[in-house]
Amino acid sequence: MTTPGPREKPAVTLLESRFTRNDMPRLRLLVEQYAGREGLPDPRRGEFVVAMDAVAVNAVEEPGDAGTLVLQRSDSHLLCRIQDLGHDCGDLTATDPDPGPGPIGRPAGHGLWLAGRLTDDITIDSGPRGVMVTLAARLPHRA
Repeated sequence: MTTPGPREKPAVTLLESRFTRNDMPRLRLLVEQYAGREGLPDPRRGEFVVAMDAVAVNAVEEPGDAGTLVLQRSDSHLLCRIQDLGHDCGDLTATDPDPGPGPIGRPAGHGLWLAGRLTDDITIDSGPRGVMVTLAARLPHRA
């Protein structure tokens, strides 16, 4: 999905930003504005922003307290890549893709689960530079 198909052009970067906890309101507003400009309709646009927020909050709560966000548009999807700037968290890709929201009352563990429910696709990659989560929302077909 992130690799262009035979007729699909490479993704175009719309927004690239380093962020901390203090930047979250601005980041939510920017992602909402770009998503609207690119044709993601309500209520999907709001769901995409909530998913982005859930993952970005995870990034600033982990070691490093900062992250980067890259918002891109392919021919058919809006992609949001969020990378924490912390340490290697192991191979998160080997975990159950649908672990559930975690125990009730647990303060963490719901962000990725929620993001997976609110987007069309979520991928998680972990390595020495931190964890990168890519969220994708299908865009309506343009005539």
